[in-house]
Amino acid sequence: YALQLFGLAGKPVRTAPPGVHASGQPEQLKGVRRNMARVMAEAHANVVPTTLVDDADLHAWIGKQDITARLIRSIVAACKAVPALNAWFDGKNLTRTLHPHVDIGIAVDTDDGLFVPALRNADVLDGAGIRAAIKRLRTAVEDRTIPASELSGYTISLSNFGMFAGRYATPVVVPPTVAIIGAGKLCHDVVAVMGGIEVHRRMPISLTFDHRAATGGEAARFLKALLDDLAQPN
Repeated sequence: YALQLFGLAGKPVRTAPPGVHASGQPEQLKGVRRNMARVMAEAHANVVPTTLVDDADLHAWIGKQDITARLIRSIVAACKAVPALNAWFDGKNLTRTLHPHVDIGIAVDTDDGLFVPALRNADVLDGAGIRAAIKRLRTAVEDRTIPASELSGYTISLSNFGMFAGRYATPVVVPPTVAIIGAGKLCHDVVAVMGGIEVHRRMPISLTFDHRAATGGEAARFLKALLDDLAQPN
């Protein structure tokens, strides 16, 4: 049988029922995309995720600033304030390893799948050093010259998905890490202030953490430290 619908002109439009078989062909996942599927499935099966969201107020920023470098600096500041989230957790043995250094896994989206190269020693890099390191990692990912050693061993992760679209998210925590920060799309929001309202530029921040390894209080304090650093003028 066929369904009878009405088009924009108000005339009946005849449509055929859906086919029994899909027209597309199944494609075997390979390489990076296959590994991504495996890693994400394992993370979903093993992690107990909880997400906190808030907005970083950037109204006090002076002049043009490197947003990614500021994000990295703020993550480092939060890791120093609350080391519990800059850690690895072994769910089988119930052991936790706190890291004195900060190596940030930077999510890089490609047609072949997700790469997460590690920005090593982010805690000792200045703004220029952070920008140069990220540029080197992205180039190596795009050229497929990045070694496997650069794609593991990070202590915390960042997904800067807001450069494309989206405000808040529930990023996936990949063991053994404990936390991942998601940075959403910058926007201008109406903000209530003493005596009236103002329009402030704000950045949505999502923090997903493994609740087996960290408490809600630790996560909230981590997020506050990150937001406080992002709010600094420069």
